[in-house]
Amino acid sequence: MAKRGRLRVLLGAAPGVGKTFAMLHEGTRMREAGTDVVVAVVETHGRAATAEAAAGLEVLERATYLHRGIELTDMDLDAVIGRRAEVALVDELAHTNAPGARNRKRWEDVEELLAAGIDVISTVNIQHIESLNDVVEQITGVPQRETIPDDVLRRADQVEVVDLSPQALRDRLAGGLVYPAERIDAALSNYFRLGNLTALRELALLWLADDVDQSLKRYRDEHGIDATWEARERVVVALTGGAEGETLLRRGARIAARSGSGELLALHVTSQDGLRVGDPAHLARQRALAEQLGGTYHQVVGEDVPAALIEFARSVNATQLVIGVSRRNRLAALLTGASVGSAVTRDAGTIDVHIVNHADAGGRLRLPRLGGALTPRRRIAGFVLALGAGPLLTWLLASLGSVDSFTTHALSYQVLVVAVALVGGLWPALFAAVLSGVTLDFFFVAPFGTVLITDPSHVTAIVLYLVIAALVSFVVDRAARRAREARRAAAESQLLQTVAGSVLRGQNAMQALVERTREAFGLAGVRLVDTRGDDARGDETEPCVLASCGEPLRGDRHASIPVTSASSGGSGVALELHGRELDASERRLLTVIVAQLGAAVEHRELREAADEVAPLAASDKVRRALLSALSHDLRRPLASATAAVTGLRVAGDELDDHDRDELLETADESLGTLAALVTDLLDVSRLQSGALAVSVMSIDPADAILPSLDELGLGPADVELALDPEVASVAADPALLQRVLVNLLANAVRHSPPGRPVRLATSQFGGDVQIRVVDHGPGIPAERRGEVFEPFQRLGDTDNTTGLGLGLAISKGFVEGMRGTLVPEDTPGGGVTMVVTLPIEAAAPAGPQPKDGGSA
Repeated sequence: MAKRGRLRVLLGAAPGVGKTFAMLHEGTRMREAGTDVVVAVVETHGRAATAEAAAGLEVLERATYLHRGIELTDMDLDAVIGRRAEVALVDELAHTNAPGARNRKRWEDVEELLAAGIDVISTVNIQHIESLNDVVEQITGVPQRETIPDDVLRRADQVEVVDLSPQALRDRLAGGLVYPAERIDAALSNYFRLGNLTALRELALLWLADDVDQSLKRYRDEHGIDATWEARERVVVALTGGAEGETLLRRGARIAARSGSGELLALHVTSQDGLRVGDPAHLARQRALAEQLGGTYHQVVGEDVPAALIEFARSVNATQLVIGVSRRNRLAALLTGASVGSAVTRDAGTIDVHIVNHADAGGRLRLPRLGGALTPRRRIAGFVLALGAGPLLTWLLASLGSVDSFTTHALSYQVLVVAVALVGGLWPALFAAVLSGVTLDFFFVAPFGTVLITDPSHVTAIVLYLVIAALVSFVVDRAARRAREARRAAAESQLLQTVAGSVLRGQNAMQALVERTREAFGLAGVRLVDTRGDDARGDETEPCVLASCGEPLRGDRHASIPVTSASSGGSGVALELHGRELDASERRLLTVIVAQLGAAVEHRELREAADEVAPLAASDKVRRALLSALSHDLRRPLASATAAVTGLRVAGDELDDHDRDELLETADESLGTLAALVTDLLDVSRLQSGALAVSVMSIDPADAILPSLDELGLGPADVELALDPEVASVAADPALLQRVLVNLLANAVRHSPPGRPVRLATSQFGGDVQIRVVDHGPGIPAERRGEVFEPFQRLGDTDNTTGLGLGLAISKGFVEGMRGTLVPEDTPGGGVTMVVTLPIEAAAPAGPQPKDGGSA
């Protein structure tokens, strides 16, 4: 049986990064080194450099398949296996084979080659990996139908990333090295956007890093290696749920940052019964802080905290473990033994342990609080059991027992004390212990019938009764407290989960919180009110109700709790409760709900403030652009008209008919331009006061493009049209869109060299339609592209004889007022491409939109 071949895959972030070229270059190197290499299949896509790279290699003939009368060619699998080369170069691993081939996918062909003992070098792009297919579609908007299972790539013996920076790839594309000229513009503006390429590159590098990490873990498992390999700093921070967690996280983040690429992991260990938990509020804040610091949060279950910490640290190959100094006082440490810190330090092995001091470390020397967690009903039941069972036990012992069986009598009363402690807690148990001691001495210790203790051992027995009662009571009380805390935590968690679910399902956050508050505490009515407008009104009218639930509140409302938020300053907004009195534990939960209400109120007020400020900011930008227009565009026509009229007045009858006609024509042209400009500016000014609105309607982009060409008098020699008849209608104002296109076309025609017509193209991508105005002029330096949208910034162009308009700043404002964008891009071969992006009709908001929606 032939030895299985090895698979080497060249992984790329996008088409054009050079995977196929690198594969062919490696094949050439191996052939020169004496290896038998053949090209099983290569896809050059018409790229001359790729074809040249394959010229020196043996390229096998393709198989031909007939499908519906069309001849298709693909890799001849049998020919490759029959050739028995050492290495086969197979391009595009995710390719779908032609109908009629033995296998449906090319990666299945590669499996047969590997099984035949042939080494394979292949290529694939990150978008073809099955698990990343939906992610790539979200980034690029383009679905990928050709995919390979992740396992195919994971099983490869070697995976290499062929990397190229996004801008370098765009430069290659613009230079015609990836796609033919007719596809370059659409590719640059759609799939090959700079942001898309950056995200795809990150995906490719992260996938390879994860593959390397998995390979390292697999190697360590196969070889039974438990020791930490410091290939990368991984810092685990142990969180107890106390306030010191934030200090520990920040210290851990600083430790991880020192290596430049360290990883931060926050860990909280809880018990299997869920009773050993920290403060949920602290843990929630610390989880958010860990994520802000670039780390991850983990929670594991374990009864032995030090063992759980070390086991987790070793499982993630951690190099550092950060824990806090114990919060227990010296008495508690003396009674319970070694601390978590000392146990972790002893068993950590090669993992460095950092024990960090904090404000809550140690603690004052104090005795446990004697207050119990048992209900009054259980305490009463304990006293009743002591008073009822004590005499009954005495009667039974006196009737059945011997006066000499003191040990049996003592143990029987001890059982009674333990039973009373289990039922009623500390005080009933102490009462039962004293009562049992007196009864035992009175009835069963000589001299009988007296409470006289002559034997010191009897005193010891009574003291032991009291000690046993106290210890058992302490355990019972602690268990009851934990059980009650667990039930309370479960109820609180359920309430907060319900509230969060209501908000996530689209319900109003404030209304959902008010409704759940009433349900959780069984109140008659709850409402959230805003009284900040009462002082301004100066009357006794009802405050503004933001949310309400239950019975209407009257003058006898029970409680009013202020709701604080950063924007409200803690005054005026209150949660009014009507119904029963809340106990201390319920008020603690209510505090959490009030805090969430404060966040909801703040979010509402910030949203309202943003809605108020946004139109003002946009209006201010347009107003500044209009003032610049007045100072710039009015000057030339006004000066020309003034000069023409002055010439007519001064020269008078000395002018011949030709000169008089020229001056009159100049004055007429200048005054007409001035009138049109003033009219336009007045229309835009009216828009600022709300008297003029953008008339958004559904239009075909061609309905605005053709009138723009007519207005400028441009023909086929000036503009090359590439209008896609399949593009959807856009939501725009026809007049404003025409104004924008006239300005862009005028600028493009003025800057394009003679004999190079401007290209105007339309295309659709996702939910947008793009109108591209392409010129082949000097272009715009990348560092100065932002300046072109400043009012009448000409970047050194001093030609004021043509193209008045309102400038690119106003054009950008009009496009953004129609909920679109206007951005400049490089034209392949030199020049600039202005891209107008507008939403298609279904994606745009209905109805008129204010013209000042865009910035100037």
